[in-house]
Amino acid sequence: MCVVEPNNVSTNIIVNSSSPPFDSLDIRRALALALDRKAFVNILFEGQADIGGTMLPAPAGLWAMPKEMLETIPGYGPDVNANREEARKLMQKAGYGPDKHLAVKVSTRNIPIYRDPAVILIDQLKSIYIDADLDVVETANWFSKVARKDYALGLNLTGNAVDDPDQSFYENYSCKSERNYTNYCNAEIEKMFDVQSQETDVEKRKKLVWEIDKKIQEDVARPIILHSRTGTCWHPYVKGVTVMVNSSYNGYRYEDVWLDK
Repeated sequence: MCVVEPNNVSTNIIVNSSSPPFDSLDIRRALALALDRKAFVNILFEGQADIGGTMLPAPAGLWAMPKEMLETIPGYGPDVNANREEARKLMQKAGYGPDKHLAVKVSTRNIPIYRDPAVILIDQLKSIYIDADLDVVETANWFSKVARKDYALGLNLTGNAVDDPDQSFYENYSCKSERNYTNYCNAEIEKMFDVQSQETDVEKRKKLVWEIDKKIQEDVARPIILHSRTGTCWHPYVKGVTVMVNSSYNGYRYEDVWLDK
């Protein structure tokens, strides 16, 4: 018996927005426009992953912005070639081009689920005059490295404990959060975190969440490449298995699991 379910883990790019050249919105936006997200999904997951913003994509995700809204964000439009042409214009505006490439390192944790997408990212960045080298970091050093902001560009995975805007926004994007690895700080957006959290009307809160998520993506705070799914299999005699669709952490106590054998 097998199921494939979303696990609320996003593969994303962490961008050190406090130091050149990624303190430039044009450079960050060019980076976002260069992404071919469907290629990542097909290569890494054989199509079994989802494209979205910060929040877990629908239908499993309760707070996901509508597809038509998502596709208005730079880099999410379906025409990859047009997106990359726009990206090259932004790079040229910043002083780069066919005769002057931007050289960077893409830092990532030295395990396959980090390394493999980092290699794809490096290949895609070539299309917009960015020459990137892979910088693999052992797990023991990875989290302290990104917490120190000791990187320019990184490929990261972010696991969320539950599908809720408070957990995601405050943890990953508030100015003083230890998990805000990119130094993104927007005081106006942070005020909106409180507003959506206090809203008791679910539909009104959803629209506030969509607005916040859209703004975070437009600021290229932490470009989301994809949201992964996980396959789980068990023998029919294993009873009471419930695979959660909103977290990679919840449901592993197996307190209701028993063997009919």
